[in-house]
Amino acid sequence: MKKRYGILMGLLVAGFVFAGSVSDSQQKYLKQYKKQKNHPKPSEQLVNTDKEPNLKSGFKSLFNGKDLKGWVSEGGHCTFEVKEGVIVGTVVKGSKSTFLCTKKKYSDFIFTCEMKWVVDGNSGVQFRSYVKGKKVVGPQFEMEGFKRGRGWSGGIYGQDCGGWYYPLWLKKHKKARAALVKGWNRVTIYAKGDVVKTWINGVPAAHWISKDFKKGVFGLQVHQGKEGKILWRSIKIKEL
Repeated sequence: MKKRYGILMGLLVAGFVFAGSVSDSQQKYLKQYKKQKNHPKPSEQLVNTDKEPNLKSGFKSLFNGKDLKGWVSEGGHCTFEVKEGVIVGTVVKGSKSTFLCTKKKYSDFIFTCEMKWVVDGNSGVQFRSYVKGKKVVGPQFEMEGFKRGRGWSGGIYGQDCGGWYYPLWLKKHKKARAALVKGWNRVTIYAKGDVVKTWINGVPAAHWISKDFKKGVFGLQVHQGKEGKILWRSIKIKEL
């Protein structure tokens, strides 16, 4: 108990912002995920109040706009192809979730890309993740589409490693929950050391401390389902 208190006090002294009040509209999810392995206590969630990083200088592209060189498909057998300079991911009925992963692993970085749904559905971007058999394991920048209606795009989900690390259910996440648009959406991830922060269309979302995932691949997710089609473009990284 003393150790935990000391950690929390250290974070406060370092300027981290806590906000433990869950929105009324989100209370049902607090109950739903009560027994989940990674379930965070709202009172201990940190809040991202930072401006989105400058995305104009020092970046290199992870996608050449022509083919999938440098990437490999993992997991199921949903398809990925390049059309008119964008990556198109398509659900194959009966397939498990499939991830188009970078062959290279990354540790500290600012990552950004743009994505949109042609057919609405669940998706996301894995980061600092690893491949284990036919699974991609690790943190995911959640992009859950519009059907669910709860607004957690920009939160952090633990893919095949225990579920939600950082749900967007606090009152201070109100702007983030409303940031998704029906068109191209910008994903931004900052990861350095233990600190991970996210932005959705420039709006601050997650502020997560991770001691378990320090280096790994990126992966563009096509979630299993009956139908779905997702586009990605402007996939860039600045290593720190």
